[in-house]
Amino acid sequence: MNDDASNSAFGDNFVLTMITNSPTEARRGVLAGINRIGVDLEKIGKAQRQSGLNSRVSSHDLNDLENVRHAIDHHPLFVRVNSMHAGSEFEINAALDIGATHIMLPYFHRPQEVKDFSRLVNGHATTILLVETAAAIFYIEDLVKISGIDEIHIGLTDLKISLNIPSRFETLTHWIAEHVSKVVNGAGLPFHVGGVTCIDDQRLPIPGWRVASQYPRLNATGALVTRAFLETADSDSKLISEVETFRRFLNECASSSAKSWEQERSSLKTFIRQELAQGKALP
Repeated sequence: MNDDASNSAFGDNFVLTMITNSPTEARRGVLAGINRIGVDLEKIGKAQRQSGLNSRVSSHDLNDLENVRHAIDHHPLFVRVNSMHAGSEFEINAALDIGATHIMLPYFHRPQEVKDFSRLVNGHATTILLVETAAAIFYIEDLVKISGIDEIHIGLTDLKISLNIPSRFETLTHWIAEHVSKVVNGAGLPFHVGGVTCIDDQRLPIPGWRVASQYPRLNATGALVTRAFLETADSDSKLISEVETFRRFLNECASSSAKSWEQERSSLKTFIRQELAQGKALP
């Protein structure tokens, strides 16, 4: 990222995706300028994989997707489906029939799963791969070449489990994220990472600004909006304000020097290591 004009608008152009089954919350997201809004259908195997991590397993269903579709009208409609399984064709076709414009495939290991996913979507929606297993990282150079794949998103929680590391945020400071960014951006595909929360939220083990400051260095141009973000910004005015603050912060970070970006990476890495050394639990 060397173009000053592009850097100064990094936050303005950053793609935020909200997951909710609340029509009221969905409409609030549209007003706040959140780019994509939709539901999370993923249930298969997730509770077992993420047991003990205090992570959320969605109870959303296709009826919720339809309700959100009506609430947001023609705004981009997002859905995370299940990993490839016997019912994938039905699930994907149902989502397309409802009007999904962006479909995310989670938790896959081999390129063939991605090819099957792409075949089922068949160009009728933007396809997003949630790269969250060590095997998916291994095959990243093959994945970006698969016809019909439009976007790559690193999922930090399951990747933490797959890599057996103490904190999911360590990935942001590691060469793995930089390598994936290089491959994905080199292929001309958008590269998104994890989820973000409010910049000034101090309730979390790792403050929101420490995570957000990693995105310009990684040339990661999108993320999910976390539940913590939505719980803090729990009204129309608060969500509008927090989204504006988030985008403004990213604009400022992106306009900094490469030296500053490296300092932010090193600072986050040191912070995580110190917290872990003190016996603190980090997500």
